Amino acid sequence: MPWSKKILLFVALSFNFLHPFAQAQDFPSRPVRIVATFTPGGAADATARLFAEKLSALWKQPVTVENRVGGGGSIGAEFVFRAPADGYTLLLATNTHVINHVLLKNLPYDYTKDFAPLGLVTSTATMLAVTPSIKATNLKELTDILKAAPGKYQYSACNMASPQHFSMEMYKHALKLEAQNIPYRGCTPAVMDALGGQISIVMANVTAMSAFVKQGSLKPIAMMSSKRSPTLPDVPTARESGIPELKDMSLDNYYGFMAPRATPPAVQKKIEADIATVAKTFTDPDMKARLEAAGLEPYVMNSTNMMKLIRVDAERLGVVAKEANIQAE
Repeated sequence: MPWSKKILLFVALSFNFLHPFAQAQDFPSRPVRIVATFTPGGAADATARLFAEKLSALWKQPVTVENRVGGGGSIGAEFVFRAPADGYTLLLATNTHVINHVLLKNLPYDYTKDFAPLGLVTSTATMLAVTPSIKATNLKELTDILKAAPGKYQYSACNMASPQHFSMEMYKHALKLEAQNIPYRGCTPAVMDALGGQISIVMANVTAMSAFVKQGSLKPIAMMSSKRSPTLPDVPTARESGIPELKDMSLDNYYGFMAPRATPPAVQKKIEADIATVAKTFTDPDMKARLEAAGLEPYVMNSTNMMKLIRVDAERLGVVAKEANIQAE
């Protein structure tokens, strides 16, 4: 082969090798959008908007939030799945998408395979509480009450097939308890009916109940998350209850970011690193105040551990869904 052709071949190969890294170095060169699959005002939307603001400042490019709601989050997830795999369309990922993966069999994508994880950043704590009519102050006492009267009690857990619903069913399944779920359209109406005496046991986000706990209208029983909530730090987790069957009990309601699977690895690494840079500011007073105002807590996890958690949750939630006959609305 003539030297001129060898040189051209070398240049072409070098370009192909270096192109992805140059692509990542230049990223982003135009606006980026974050797709939030729930309505404005909630914890997922608040996480998306907080990171959109901070990433926009870091990248010197507009970062916008698009709320694509419906299908329990599956419509927005499908939109990102079908978007160009270039890093310019990101999914605000939640464990509701894991639940969809478990319950919805006809999705055009596989949530555990068709998206690239970019890291988890925040969470909202889930708490089990009761009205004063229930003579229990901790999880052991409530368990004894439910065991003594199978099927007598009803509970509310926000929406059907929500993370809160799964938390309650995991607790029931672990201890072979019987209590009927009364579905609601969101945590707020579920809590309001508990306060009104229509229901006596409620599983909801801690932010929906903390004010009523502090005024004595509701009694906190346990956090269903993996750690205590700074909102109500004296409330123990289910793991801390001393009940052997609950030593591994937790379901974190987390938020993070994903991209289409075919997004160039170098671009994935760039986005993940920049998301981590923003997350490092969570200890700043301003960021702490904004997280608390939105009912959010830091829940920082890299992409590798994020995908491990998603797969573990998909497996165990699948077992709970089958045992409790949980179906999508």
